[in-house]
Amino acid sequence: MPIDLHTHSDVSDGTTPPAQVVKDAQAAGLDVVALTDHDTTAGWDEAEAAALEVGIGLVRGIEVSCTHGGRGVHLLVYLPDPTFPPLVEALQLVLDGRDQRTPRIVERLQQLGIDLDLADVERESASAAAVGRPHIADALVRRGVVRDRDEAFDRYLSPGRPAYVTRYAAPLEDMLATVSSAGGVSVIAHPWGRYGSSALGEEALADLQRHGLAGIEADHQDHGPDDRAALHAIGRDMGLVVTGSSDYHGAGKVGHDLGCNTTDPGQLERLLALAAESARRAGRRTPGVVGWPRWT
Repeated sequence: MPIDLHTHSDVSDGTTPPAQVVKDAQAAGLDVVALTDHDTTAGWDEAEAAALEVGIGLVRGIEVSCTHGGRGVHLLVYLPDPTFPPLVEALQLVLDGRDQRTPRIVERLQQLGIDLDLADVERESASAAAVGRPHIADALVRRGVVRDRDEAFDRYLSPGRPAYVTRYAAPLEDMLATVSSAGGVSVIAHPWGRYGSSALGEEALADLQRHGLAGIEADHQDHGPDDRAALHAIGRDMGLVVTGSSDYHGAGKVGHDLGCNTTDPGQLERLLALAAESARRAGRRTPGVVGWPRWT
Protein backbone atom coordinates (compact mmCIF):
# COMPACT_ATOMS: atom_id res chain seq x y z
CA MET A 1 0.00 0.00 0.00
CA PRO A 2 2.12 2.96 -1.21
CA ILE A 3 1.61 6.09 0.93
CA ASP A 4 3.15 9.52 0.23
CA LEU A 5 2.61 12.04 3.04
CA HIS A 6 4.21 15.24 1.68
CA THR A 7 3.23 16.94 -1.60
CA HIS A 8 2.66 20.47 -2.88
CA SER A 9 0.33 22.04 -5.42
CA ASP A 10 0.24 25.41 -7.15
CA VAL A 11 -1.67 26.74 -4.15
CA SER A 12 1.82 27.15 -2.71
CA ASP A 13 5.07 26.51 -4.61
CA GLY A 14 4.17 23.44 -6.63
CA THR A 15 3.35 23.70 -10.32
CA THR A 16 0.26 21.44 -10.49
CA PRO A 17 -3.30 22.22 -9.29
CA PRO A 18 -4.44 20.31 -6.18
CA ALA A 19 -6.86 18.08 -8.11
CA GLN A 20 -4.15 17.11 -10.58
CA VAL A 21 -1.69 16.30 -7.79
CA VAL A 22 -4.23 13.82 -6.42
CA LYS A 23 -4.99 12.34 -9.85
CA ASP A 24 -1.28 12.05 -10.64
CA ALA A 25 -0.74 10.33 -7.31
CA GLN A 26 -3.39 7.77 -8.15
CA ALA A 27 -1.88 7.27 -11.62
CA ALA A 28 1.55 6.78 -10.01
CA GLY A 29 0.17 3.82 -8.05
CA LEU A 30 -0.27 5.49 -4.67
CA ASP A 31 -3.09 4.40 -2.41
CA VAL A 32 -2.85 7.36 -0.02
CA VAL A 33 -1.43 10.85 -0.58
CA ALA A 34 -1.22 13.92 1.65
CA LEU A 35 -1.54 17.45 0.30
CA THR A 36 0.69 19.64 2.47
CA ASP A 37 0.95 23.07 0.87
CA HIS A 38 3.02 25.71 2.61
CA ASP A 39 1.16 27.60 5.34
CA THR A 40 -2.33 27.19 3.82
CA THR A 41 -5.30 24.84 3.57
CA ALA A 42 -6.60 26.55 0.41
CA GLY A 43 -6.18 23.45 -1.76
CA TRP A 44 -8.02 21.02 0.51
CA ASP A 45 -11.49 21.21 -1.04
CA GLU A 46 -10.27 20.74 -4.60
CA ALA A 47 -8.05 17.85 -3.55
CA GLU A 48 -10.93 16.21 -1.67
CA ALA A 49 -13.18 16.29 -4.72
CA ALA A 50 -10.46 14.70 -6.85
CA ALA A 51 -9.75 12.00 -4.25
CA LEU A 52 -13.41 11.01 -4.19
CA GLU A 53 -13.46 10.99 -7.99
CA VAL A 54 -10.47 8.68 -8.49
CA GLY A 55 -10.73 6.61 -5.31
CA ILE A 56 -7.49 7.44 -3.51
CA GLY A 57 -6.98 8.19 0.16
CA LEU A 58 -6.27 11.85 0.91
CA VAL A 59 -4.72 13.07 4.15
CA ARG A 60 -5.20 16.81 4.50
CA GLY A 61 -2.19 18.65 5.83
CA ILE A 62 -0.07 21.79 5.88
CA GLU A 63 3.68 22.39 5.86
CA VAL A 64 4.17 25.26 8.29
CA SER A 65 7.22 27.52 8.25
CA CYS A 66 8.68 27.61 11.77
CA THR A 67 11.84 28.69 13.57
CA HIS A 68 13.79 26.80 16.21
CA GLY A 69 17.14 27.73 17.66
CA GLY A 70 17.53 30.56 15.18
CA ARG A 71 17.04 28.27 12.19
CA GLY A 72 14.17 27.51 9.88
CA VAL A 73 12.25 24.27 10.43
CA HIS A 74 9.32 22.95 8.40
CA LEU A 75 6.52 21.29 10.34
CA LEU A 76 4.13 18.90 8.62
CA VAL A 77 0.73 19.27 10.26
CA TYR A 78 -1.91 16.62 9.61
CA LEU A 79 -5.68 16.69 10.13
CA PRO A 80 -6.12 19.79 12.30
CA ASP A 81 -9.38 21.68 12.55
CA PRO A 82 -8.73 24.34 9.87
CA THR A 83 -11.23 26.72 11.48
CA PHE A 84 -9.47 26.79 14.88
CA PRO A 85 -8.88 30.54 15.37
CA PRO A 86 -5.34 30.40 16.84
CA LEU A 87 -4.24 28.18 13.94
CA VAL A 88 -5.88 30.47 11.38
CA GLU A 89 -4.20 33.49 12.98
CA ALA A 90 -0.79 31.79 13.15
CA LEU A 91 -0.90 30.77 9.49
CA GLN A 92 -1.98 34.27 8.46
CA LEU A 93 1.04 35.75 10.21
CA VAL A 94 3.31 33.44 8.22
CA LEU A 95 1.55 34.27 4.95
CA ASP A 96 1.80 37.99 5.73
CA GLY A 97 5.52 37.53 6.25
CA ARG A 98 5.78 35.91 2.83
CA ASP A 99 3.89 38.75 1.19
CA GLN A 100 6.00 41.41 2.88
CA ARG A 101 9.27 39.74 1.89
CA THR A 102 8.55 39.41 -1.84
CA PRO A 103 8.86 43.12 -2.78
CA ARG A 104 12.03 43.40 -0.72
CA ILE A 105 13.63 40.52 -2.61
CA VAL A 106 12.56 42.00 -5.95
CA GLU A 107 14.07 45.34 -4.93
CA ARG A 108 17.38 43.68 -4.12
CA LEU A 109 17.39 41.90 -7.46
CA GLN A 110 16.73 45.21 -9.20
CA GLN A 111 19.67 46.73 -7.32
CA LEU A 112 21.79 43.94 -8.80
CA GLY A 113 20.79 45.12 -12.26
CA ILE A 114 18.21 42.41 -12.93
CA ASP A 115 15.16 43.46 -14.92
CA LEU A 116 12.39 42.03 -12.74
CA ASP A 117 9.30 43.49 -11.09
CA LEU A 118 6.41 42.34 -8.90
CA ALA A 119 4.20 41.74 -11.92
CA ASP A 120 6.67 39.09 -13.10
CA VAL A 121 6.38 37.29 -9.79
CA GLU A 122 2.59 37.59 -9.74
CA ARG A 123 2.42 35.93 -13.16
CA GLU A 124 4.31 32.95 -11.75
CA SER A 125 2.43 32.71 -8.45
CA ALA A 126 -0.97 33.09 -10.18
CA SER A 127 -3.61 32.27 -7.52
CA ALA A 128 -1.19 30.81 -4.97
CA ALA A 129 -2.16 31.55 -1.38
CA ALA A 130 1.46 31.14 -0.28
CA VAL A 131 3.81 33.22 -2.44
CA GLY A 132 7.47 32.43 -1.92
CA ARG A 133 10.99 32.42 -3.25
CA PRO A 134 10.25 29.61 -5.73
CA HIS A 135 7.88 31.95 -7.57
CA ILE A 136 10.61 34.59 -7.74
CA ALA A 137 12.95 31.87 -8.99
CA ASP A 138 10.44 30.96 -11.71
CA ALA A 139 10.26 34.61 -12.74
CA LEU A 140 14.05 34.69 -13.04
CA VAL A 141 13.92 31.58 -15.20
CA ARG A 142 11.30 33.11 -17.48
CA ARG A 143 13.43 36.25 -17.79
CA GLY A 144 16.40 34.12 -18.81
CA VAL A 145 18.50 35.19 -15.84
CA VAL A 146 18.98 31.60 -14.63
CA ARG A 147 18.38 28.12 -16.01
CA ASP A 148 16.19 26.75 -13.22
CA ARG A 149 15.05 27.16 -9.63
CA ASP A 150 18.19 25.56 -8.26
CA GLU A 151 20.43 28.12 -9.96
CA ALA A 152 18.19 30.96 -8.78
CA PHE A 153 18.53 29.82 -5.18
CA ASP A 154 22.26 29.11 -5.50
CA ARG A 155 23.04 32.52 -7.00
CA TYR A 156 20.49 34.87 -5.44
CA LEU A 157 17.81 33.55 -3.08
CA SER A 158 19.37 31.24 -0.46
CA PRO A 159 20.67 32.51 2.90
CA GLY A 160 23.92 34.36 2.39
CA ARG A 161 23.14 35.16 -1.26
CA PRO A 162 22.73 38.78 -2.39
CA ALA A 163 18.92 38.86 -2.70
CA TYR A 164 18.07 36.83 0.40
CA VAL A 165 15.66 38.44 2.87
CA THR A 166 14.48 36.91 6.13
CA ARG A 167 10.80 36.69 7.00
CA TYR A 168 8.54 35.81 9.89
CA ALA A 169 8.07 32.14 10.74
CA ALA A 170 6.18 30.66 13.68
CA PRO A 171 8.12 29.62 16.81
CA LEU A 172 8.20 25.83 16.62
CA GLU A 173 7.17 25.06 20.20
CA ASP A 174 4.24 27.48 19.93
CA MET A 175 3.09 25.88 16.68
CA LEU A 176 3.29 22.40 18.18
CA ALA A 177 0.97 23.54 20.97
CA THR A 178 -1.38 25.25 18.53
CA VAL A 179 -1.62 22.13 16.37
CA SER A 180 -2.42 19.98 19.40
CA SER A 181 -5.11 22.43 20.45
CA ALA A 182 -6.51 22.26 16.91
CA GLY A 183 -6.79 18.46 17.22
CA GLY A 184 -4.00 17.73 14.73
CA VAL A 185 -0.63 15.97 14.79
CA SER A 186 2.82 17.23 13.84
CA VAL A 187 5.79 15.67 12.04
CA ILE A 188 9.13 17.41 11.44
CA ALA A 189 9.78 17.56 7.69
CA HIS A 190 13.25 16.47 6.45
CA PRO A 191 14.78 17.22 9.88
CA TRP A 192 18.38 16.69 8.79
CA GLY A 193 18.09 17.98 5.25
CA ARG A 194 19.14 21.62 5.48
CA TYR A 195 21.43 21.88 8.49
CA GLY A 196 22.36 18.26 9.13
CA SER A 197 21.91 16.32 12.34
CA SER A 198 23.42 19.08 14.49
CA ALA A 199 20.26 21.17 14.22
CA LEU A 200 17.74 18.57 15.42
CA GLY A 201 19.59 15.81 17.19
CA GLU A 202 18.07 13.28 19.54
CA GLU A 203 18.07 15.60 22.55
CA ALA A 204 16.31 18.38 20.62
CA LEU A 205 13.76 15.95 19.21
CA ALA A 206 13.06 14.59 22.69
CA ASP A 207 12.35 18.12 23.90
CA LEU A 208 10.03 18.74 20.95
CA GLN A 209 8.27 15.46 21.66
CA ARG A 210 7.47 16.80 25.13
CA HIS A 211 5.91 19.81 23.39
CA GLY A 212 3.67 17.57 21.29
CA LEU A 213 5.75 16.37 18.33
CA ALA A 214 4.33 13.10 16.96
CA GLY A 215 6.84 12.09 14.31
CA ILE A 216 9.81 12.67 12.01
CA GLU A 217 10.11 12.40 8.26
CA ALA A 218 13.07 10.06 7.78
CA ASP A 219 12.79 8.84 4.19
CA HIS A 220 13.25 11.98 2.11
CA GLN A 221 15.43 12.84 -0.87
CA ASP A 222 17.49 15.24 1.25
CA HIS A 223 18.57 12.38 3.56
CA GLY A 224 21.27 9.89 2.64
CA PRO A 225 21.15 6.21 3.67
CA ASP A 226 23.04 6.75 6.93
CA ASP A 227 20.81 9.62 8.03
CA ARG A 228 17.70 7.65 7.17
CA ALA A 229 18.87 4.68 9.22
CA ALA A 230 19.75 6.92 12.16
CA LEU A 231 16.40 8.71 12.07
CA HIS A 232 14.53 5.39 11.92
CA ALA A 233 16.50 4.26 14.98
CA ILE A 234 15.69 7.49 16.84
CA GLY A 235 12.04 7.08 15.97
CA ARG A 236 11.98 3.53 17.31
CA ASP A 237 13.83 4.47 20.50
CA MET A 238 11.64 7.49 21.21
CA GLY A 239 8.33 6.07 20.05
CA LEU A 240 7.94 8.68 17.31
CA VAL A 241 6.04 7.98 14.10
CA VAL A 242 8.50 7.68 11.20
CA THR A 243 7.31 8.76 7.77
CA GLY A 244 8.59 8.83 4.21
CA SER A 245 7.50 10.98 1.30
CA SER A 246 8.39 12.63 -1.98
CA ASP A 247 8.06 16.34 -1.15
CA TYR A 248 6.60 16.55 -4.64
CA HIS A 249 6.44 20.00 -6.30
CA GLY A 250 5.57 19.03 -9.87
CA ALA A 251 8.05 20.54 -12.32
CA GLY A 252 9.34 22.85 -9.59
CA LYS A 253 11.57 20.29 -7.87
CA VAL A 254 13.54 17.74 -9.85
CA GLY A 255 14.05 14.26 -8.40
CA HIS A 256 11.06 14.33 -6.08
CA ASP A 257 8.65 12.19 -8.08
CA LEU A 258 5.42 11.07 -6.43
CA GLY A 259 6.05 7.94 -4.40
CA CYS A 260 9.85 8.08 -4.59
CA ASN A 261 9.74 7.63 -0.80
CA THR A 262 6.78 6.18 1.05
CA THR A 263 5.40 5.66 4.55
CA ASP A 264 4.81 2.23 6.04
CA PRO A 265 1.05 1.58 6.49
CA GLY A 266 1.60 0.76 10.14
CA GLN A 267 3.14 4.18 10.68
CA LEU A 268 0.15 5.84 9.06
CA GLU A 269 -2.13 3.82 11.34
CA ARG A 270 -0.20 5.17 14.33
CA LEU A 271 -0.34 8.73 13.01
CA LEU A 272 -4.10 8.55 12.49
CA ALA A 273 -4.61 7.07 15.95
CA LEU A 274 -2.63 9.94 17.46
CA ALA A 275 -4.67 12.41 15.40
CA ALA A 276 -7.92 10.89 16.66
CA GLU A 277 -6.69 11.11 20.25
CA SER A 278 -5.55 14.70 19.71
CA ALA A 279 -8.97 15.64 18.35
CA ARG A 280 -10.67 13.95 21.28
CA ARG A 281 -8.53 15.78 23.85
CA ALA A 282 -8.96 19.12 22.08
CA GLY A 283 -12.68 18.66 21.56
CA ARG A 284 -12.30 19.76 17.95
CA ARG A 285 -14.11 18.50 14.88
CA THR A 286 -11.26 17.53 12.58
CA PRO A 287 -11.11 16.14 9.02
CA GLY A 288 -10.80 12.44 8.41
CA VAL A 289 -8.98 10.71 5.56
CA VAL A 290 -10.90 11.17 2.31
CA GLY A 291 -11.79 8.52 -0.22
CA TRP A 292 -10.23 5.38 1.18
CA PRO A 293 -12.61 3.03 3.03
CA ARG A 294 -9.99 1.60 5.36
CA TRP A 295 -9.28 5.03 6.80
CA THR A 296 -12.77 6.51 7.03
